[in-house]
Order: sequence, then C-alpha cells, then structure tokens
Amino acid sequence: MKSIGLSLLIIISVLKASAQYKPIDTGSSVQFKIKNFGIDVGGSFTGLQGIINFDENKPAEAIIDVSIDASTVNTNNGLRDDHLKNTTYFDVKNYPLIHFVSNKIITAEKPGVFLVSGNLTIKNQTKGISFPFTATAAGNGYVFKGGFMINRRDFGVGGLSIISDNLEVLLNVLAKK
Repeated sequence: MKSIGLSLLIIISVLKASAQYKPIDTGSSVQFKIKNFGIDVGGSFTGLQGIINFDENKPAEAIIDVSIDASTVNTNNGLRDDHLKNTTYFDVKNYPLIHFVSNKIITAEKPGVFLVSGNLTIKNQTKGISFPFTATAAGNGYVFKGGFMINRRDFGVGGLSIISDNLEVLLNVLAKK
C-alpha cells in the first residue's frame, strides 16, 4: 500500500513540474506507410487523445500518454479500410485504441531533438519502441514531430498477409494547454 501511495505522489509531482498539454486531433496527423505488392500504400488515423507533460528544459520529467482510435484507419479506399478494421488486422471491435506511453525522454546530441522510449500497444500486444522527435513551440503549446518503424507481426496485425512486415509511422502532433 505504501508503494502505491509513493507512486501516486511521484506521478503528481512530475505532473506539477511539467506543463500539461492535450494533443489536438485537428491540426495533427498520424500517418503510416507500408508496402503492398511492392507498392507504397499510405494511410492515417484520427481520434488522437491523451496527455503530454513536457518542458523542453526538463525532458527527463516529461510524460507522453496518448492513444488513437483504431476504427479511424483511412487509406482513401473504403473496401480496404473496412478490411483493415476486421479481426485479422486491427480488430477494432475488440481493440478500439492504439496506445503509447513513454517511460524515458532524453535530449539527443542534435539541438532541438529528443529521444523517447516507451510502450506501444496494438491489439493488446505491447512492445517497447524508441524514436527521435522534435518539439517546436507553437502559441500555447507545441508541435511534436517524429517517426518510427515497427513490425506489424509483433502486434498480431495482418496475419500471413502479403503486405510487408515492416511499416513506418509518421507523427505530427499539435498539443495545447
């Protein structure tokens, strides 16, 4: 019981130490690219929500806890989008959210660049990922830009499909107080 109380105290003190922002779906983009029959196919998700506690001068105190609505997958092809929502791919009925929680953020060697490590959960499969991002002040918030590669099979997406195992995710997230 004492460890739970201590954990809550640590989380509360971290939240107070950093400025809290909410990702804004309008003005943000979460895109992906994957090869299908050797041809690049792109798509996007919307429904971005969560919290981002960030102070560029104190990245070690930052926390990113965000998710997107898996049912919003959009490849500009309705038939393909419906197929991606089924149980073989995102199974949006049973797993409506794709979720990322950071566990470490540090300043990179290049000015203005940060490195985040955390856990990505898709279809109840959680894997650790790390990627660089930039944070640019924008009014009463920030624009966070970054990207990473994942293996779709690590998350049980796509089964034995002929699409590439690896895909790129590109983030451009507007977050405001």
